[in-house]
Amino acid sequence: MQHAMLDMKQLKRLLKQDTTALPCVKAALLGDSATQLLATALRGTGVQRGLNVELFEAEYNQVEQLLLNPASELYSSGAEYIVLFQSTHKLAELHAKRDSKAQERMADERAAFIADVCTSPQMSRRKVICLNYPEIDDTVFGSYANKVPASLTWQVRSLNCKLMELAREIPNLYVCDLAAIQNKVGRDHMFSPNIYTSTDMLLSMEVVPTVAARIMDIVCALRGDLKKCLILDLDNTLWGGVVGDDGLEGIELGHGLGIGKAYTEFQQWVKKLRQRGIIVCVCSKNDEDKAKEPFEKHPDMVLRMDDIAVFMANWESKVDNIRMIQQILNIGFDSMVFIDDNPFERAMVRENIEGICVPELPEDPACYLEYLYSLNLFETAAYSTEDGDRTRQYRNEAQRVKLAQKFNNEDDFLKSLGMESVVEGFTAFNTPRVAQLSQRSNQFNLRTIRYTETDVASLAADDSVIDLCFTLEDRFDNNGLVVVVVMKPMDPERLFVENWLMSCRVLKRGMENFTLNTMVERAKQAGYRYIVGEYLPTAKNGMVANHYKQLGFKPIEGQPAQYLLDVDTYQARPCLIKEKK
Repeated sequence: MQHAMLDMKQLKRLLKQDTTALPCVKAALLGDSATQLLATALRGTGVQRGLNVELFEAEYNQVEQLLLNPASELYSSGAEYIVLFQSTHKLAELHAKRDSKAQERMADERAAFIADVCTSPQMSRRKVICLNYPEIDDTVFGSYANKVPASLTWQVRSLNCKLMELAREIPNLYVCDLAAIQNKVGRDHMFSPNIYTSTDMLLSMEVVPTVAARIMDIVCALRGDLKKCLILDLDNTLWGGVVGDDGLEGIELGHGLGIGKAYTEFQQWVKKLRQRGIIVCVCSKNDEDKAKEPFEKHPDMVLRMDDIAVFMANWESKVDNIRMIQQILNIGFDSMVFIDDNPFERAMVRENIEGICVPELPEDPACYLEYLYSLNLFETAAYSTEDGDRTRQYRNEAQRVKLAQKFNNEDDFLKSLGMESVVEGFTAFNTPRVAQLSQRSNQFNLRTIRYTETDVASLAADDSVIDLCFTLEDRFDNNGLVVVVVMKPMDPERLFVENWLMSCRVLKRGMENFTLNTMVERAKQAGYRYIVGEYLPTAKNGMVANHYKQLGFKPIEGQPAQYLLDVDTYQARPCLIKEKK
């Protein structure tokens, strides 16, 4: 669902609730200025999102001391997420004390410090969320600062660029864009000189919830709480007017003056989301042929039919159509965003589909984009070049659904697909996709362990680990990497399944059987007699609660979450997928 932006009073009120039953998130907040309000907002925002944020808050201005000491309280706290807030104000103080040559080195030195921290051994299983640096125009040089490397303006901008470069290179570093928040709300709203001088607080009371929300967006994305699908109404949402009444020529679109420009720029935003890997669908009360006509014929349409994964245009209720979209995509409703200009339709969807996010669009279409920007609905923790193919993959899945309806026998349907799978270990090529799948998969995920690219590389380098990746290709498409398995030795006879996760878009095709057959084969080759699996329940992975039982594993007495498979007596399970060599 969409989380409304709460003020500090409301966030404090949430902290009075009993949070012991909520999933616990261990985090730490380190700052070189007063961070008490931000700490409160982080914990309150956690409750709002169904999380109990157990926060270690560092003492005032103890950043370097805590980060550089492996025995510090920071590391003994067990924090998985380290929020680092080193401010532009403190940077400006240091800048003022240096000569011009030393000033030119500031961005490099600060970036090197952050790189050293993130790559230190004690950070190997932690994520660093580093707030970047809002600009302070000290006007020492005025606009000429853009020509002077020693200027504060130059150093702050350079440092923010270096942080982006570091985040690309260091898998466990994530940048929270505080500078973008200042660009949105304005420096005068974000910073109060009077409060700063008396309390050393750099963020205004009004902006602290926004900053906390952005930090928690990253935390939630790292935990796999992601929006994957955008469902769009058409009339007066994607274009101005009603295509059935106004005709193709009468709808408002285009780059000229007028409201058509707003719809065109909205479509450009949607197009970029599709290119990034967000699944774009249509849900419209319309005749299908009229609804498709602008996509096929209008010269000013940015979106085309190739951009749409599932196109639902009919006179059924939008609630029913969204449920049908969900069945085709096989993702959770909480991964979906529905955008519609009609308040009645928005209310109907909210009331009847639990978990779906339905933004309350402003009345003026010219304001759609700025409002949607402010919600940051599509935060992610990973990106790979395969993401751009997701629309094609889901569009092909819709074709498979149609094809399946022509067969009376499921095996005949599966045979007709001609399925093949490439099986290999973790490599430099597939590492980004392995990490991404671990971070995005929630439903078919037995233990919900998230890997960074560094974690994946470490597993690949460990000779005792059996690491497996599976692709799936059929007559319609190559789905790419869809299954990840990691098995580690418990003792000379037993292998433990540390991770088994699968993309839900390949469910019901026998991939579970093919995967287990391969796991047993590799276990035998390595000399193991048993495989031990474990199911750790979450709010989202109930679909695999009986996974191991259904595959023939036996419950282990005294270990209610664990199951045992005898490799020596295992009979290969039936499967219509062939391994592609």
